[in-house]
Amino acid sequence: MQINKDLVAASSTPIVLAILAEGDSYGYAILKRVRELSGGRVEWTDGMLYPVLHRLERHGYIEARWEVSESGRRRKYYRLTSAGRAQLVEEHRQWKAVEETMRDLWSKMDTRLSTNHPTQGGTLLQEG
Repeated sequence: MQINKDLVAASSTPIVLAILAEGDSYGYAILKRVRELSGGRVEWTDGMLYPVLHRLERHGYIEARWEVSESGRRRKYYRLTSAGRAQLVEEHRQWKAVEETMRDLWSKMDTRLSTNHPTQGGTLLQEG
């Protein structure tokens, strides 16, 4: 299943903030965590993630630091700031409202589909 790019973009901030609320992390690990959390349905690229991280850093929601791994490789780790934690609470509030709205719409649509087959009298979207 391919997720619409607009939906992926809209969800990137709360997803990154929520992952960093679990603990400090670096780019590749964040990409891996997104894949894991979505059961493979959401697959981000470096080119999508790093602009999000840089924007969140500019807004003061996250901070970055360089560390050297055991293998000697330098990695940039990101951590959630207190402003980022507050933003995550706000993102959660907003997404719950959207989710509840969509759940209500889908439920009504499912009911209408089961009682009004689209081939009998037009499509669901044409009905008022």
